[in-house]
Amino acid sequence: EPADIVTAIRQAGLVGLGGAAFPTYAKLQVPAGRSVDTLLINGAECEPYLTTDHRVMLEQADEVVRGVAYLLKASGAGAALIAVEANKQDAAERLRQALAGRNEGRVKVVVLPVKYPQGAEKMLIKALLGREVPARAFPVDVGVLCFNVASTAEIGYLLPRGEGLQERVLTVGGPGIARPGNYRVPIGTPVRFLLETLGTTDQISVVFSGGPMMGQALSSLDIPVTKGTTGIIALGVQQTGQLDAQREFPCIRCGSCLDACPMFLNPAQLGVLAKRQRFDVMAAEHHLMDCFECGCCTYVCPAHIPLVHHFRVAKQAVRRAAAGGEV
Repeated sequence: EPADIVTAIRQAGLVGLGGAAFPTYAKLQVPAGRSVDTLLINGAECEPYLTTDHRVMLEQADEVVRGVAYLLKASGAGAALIAVEANKQDAAERLRQALAGRNEGRVKVVVLPVKYPQGAEKMLIKALLGREVPARAFPVDVGVLCFNVASTAEIGYLLPRGEGLQERVLTVGGPGIARPGNYRVPIGTPVRFLLETLGTTDQISVVFSGGPMMGQALSSLDIPVTKGTTGIIALGVQQTGQLDAQREFPCIRCGSCLDACPMFLNPAQLGVLAKRQRFDVMAAEHHLMDCFECGCCTYVCPAHIPLVHHFRVAKQAVRRAAAGGEV
């Protein structure tokens, strides 16, 4: 029964493996008065260096299809779309083969143009269904639930076995890694152990948890791989030397960040407010919490202002205030 599937997913400890790590069972608990008509299975991996989802679709296509069946029954949705970007045609074909003979037309594989940051769920819903998720709303508010393809594969693999999530596939790569690739790694493995095991090719300058656009630079290598770790990307001095030499300058009001923002926010104004620590104004009047930290504004900023870093700090302050702390 649907409730049994949700309970099994909760007991397996399954979360969103695309990086957010939101509990999967909670997403399946559709609020009263809402209904879901479509599932989106997100295989539109667009972050540089990361190829985790690509390998999962190629090597665990049967588990992905089985996971979709579980999710359709648990959510009550009538259809599912598996989104794959055009640079992963082999994965799309492998999924179609896995669907052949056991698909009644409810599940389709859709190939999308390669575009960053199309993998964000609000972007994906707009691209596939033409539905726009309102500010401060969630996909379920427009009749959609989104699940990462790796999470879906784990549902299809773990539930029939009655097992829990103890390891995950992640990309360990970048120019600083001697043997880059996708590895199935036990959760809790120290990042330092991964780098020592796979070797490094250069003096490491920075290591990201996640990709270089949306990931976070690690201050220590003695942290563990978590359920939300999509990759460990190591860059050498050759790749980051120029960045290290860049100075931050005052905003010149060029508007590049406004053009780049996929959520149509005003990163320049948010950056000014962040420096003044007006975090409440950022959230209440400028839709701070709608930012999903894609990094586009930071990437295009000619003044080298670390806008996403400021936004992350502001979000943490807003969440503390909402929990009863101080801003």
